[in-house]
Amino acid sequence: MNKTWWKEAVVYQIYPRSFMDSNGDGIGDIRGITSKLDYLKELGIDVIWLSPVYKSPNDDNGYDISDYRGIMDEFGTMQDFDEMLAEAHNRGIKIMMDLVVNHSSDEHPWFMEARKSKDNPCRDYYIWRPAKEDGSLPNNWGACFGGSVWEYDETTDEYYLHLFSGKQPDLNWENPRLRREVYDLMTFWLEKGVDGFRMDVINFISKVDGLPDGENKGGHTFGDGSPYYLNGPKIHDYLQEMNREVLSKFDIITVGEMPGVNAEQAKSYTGMNRNELNMVFHFEHVSLGDGKFGKWSPGEWKLTELKKIFSRWQYGLKEDGWNSLYWSNHDQPRAVSRFGNDQRDYREVSAKMLATCLHMHQGTPYIYQGEEIGMTNVRFDSISDYCDIETLNAYRDLAEEGKLSKEEMMEAIHQRSRDNARTPVQWSADPNGGFSSGTPWISVNPNYPEINAERVVSEPNSIFHYYKKLIQLRKEHEIIVYGSYDILMEEDEQIYAFTRTMGSQKLLVVCNFSGHKPVFELSEAISYSSKDLLISNYDVNGEEDIQNITLRPYEARVYNLK
Repeated sequence: MNKTWWKEAVVYQIYPRSFMDSNGDGIGDIRGITSKLDYLKELGIDVIWLSPVYKSPNDDNGYDISDYRGIMDEFGTMQDFDEMLAEAHNRGIKIMMDLVVNHSSDEHPWFMEARKSKDNPCRDYYIWRPAKEDGSLPNNWGACFGGSVWEYDETTDEYYLHLFSGKQPDLNWENPRLRREVYDLMTFWLEKGVDGFRMDVINFISKVDGLPDGENKGGHTFGDGSPYYLNGPKIHDYLQEMNREVLSKFDIITVGEMPGVNAEQAKSYTGMNRNELNMVFHFEHVSLGDGKFGKWSPGEWKLTELKKIFSRWQYGLKEDGWNSLYWSNHDQPRAVSRFGNDQRDYREVSAKMLATCLHMHQGTPYIYQGEEIGMTNVRFDSISDYCDIETLNAYRDLAEEGKLSKEEMMEAIHQRSRDNARTPVQWSADPNGGFSSGTPWISVNPNYPEINAERVVSEPNSIFHYYKKLIQLRKEHEIIVYGSYDILMEEDEQIYAFTRTMGSQKLLVVCNFSGHKPVFELSEAISYSSKDLLISNYDVNGEEDIQNITLRPYEARVYNLK
């Protein structure tokens, strides 16, 4: 297998608004990040993925960009950015920027020009359509944040396409001038010294000609346009051109966020000879339990389903391509609340189990800020406590129109809202969790006196030190990066067990996803003459027989078998 630094790296995602506030205005900023680089160095991560810091009106918290070469005023200055980049590099930490080029802000100069007239030179940077002959919308697609994808513009009597908010008009990748603009802004950042890009919904950039109506599924006001913009007809042409023009000229890390991509398609994006991207983020596991209204009607999920998804990706990309591994990010609920158990008795042990399971798969692991201290979902009492545009729009569309009761909707929000991930990082037991001396832009989770970084850094058996050990093991044992994966006990609903194999070396990974005490039985096909316990989240007797292990609730163990 081809060996590269980004396969061996561990990435840590920072959502700047909620990470650390250096000036007391209640908003995290770039100087705040710089002040915590030593903390990240101690954790042992290799790359920071920085959610957008560009100039933005913040309709969607920075994913609506008005200037791709400027820094958001609330976050600081370009000088602050350059200093952070230099300080990170001094500590051996790389910076991966967020690239948001499926859409811009409607306050970007390109769009402000485009809406002036139909013959403006920037008009074709965006996707415009007149109404249908009967005066209805150009098509029936629904936007990802609710409502129609079409926004009427009075000046030119046409509609523009926005797959997300009305303030996020989609860019027209059919236009070679627009693509050149994108490649130029990417080159600007890479020449500044950044080390790669995470690309926001990058598989949305190619739309099917004619933008046909989508299927209208029961109960929905709008049609499903996703078959006409997910993994569209020219997506590989665009990514290969981007690679040729920009990416191939730098030694960088690239990951594409790709809703609706499967393992087979991922090979065509990440295969070694494809000359596109290093890896993709898929959404199959984070969609587990989605119901009639997607994540807003969450149901139970089964461990067998999770194992099938992970295994499909592990086997699918084992020869060619590469996996990105994650439980949570700025768009997902907190990992320990979603996949573990965030109740007091089990929060720490289940957070360690989830970390073990993820980091022992083949792929590049991503840690979301606060995951390493076991931060949990938040249960705000009122919808007015929430800030996320997706959450607020869903509440309006589902609860206020009576499709779900307000109680059902609030329960769904407590489980799955993006704001679960966006409450400020809990640095200490000081007011506001030590995040800010001012009033935070969104409230801090009230459990910060118990769950905070200062506390876990000082406790040798904490979640933080467990993550630190996992990251260290990855650097010491090549098999964790490059070994092949094989699942065990496929049909078990409590235990997720698998092996990693490289030459004569084998790792055995056993994770109990339940609060019960199931028995793990080692397959007779696995032979070994000696065993070495690499890591576990409970005290383990090293002499214990591993043919039959009665696991404790949320127990995880990794053995090196020889």
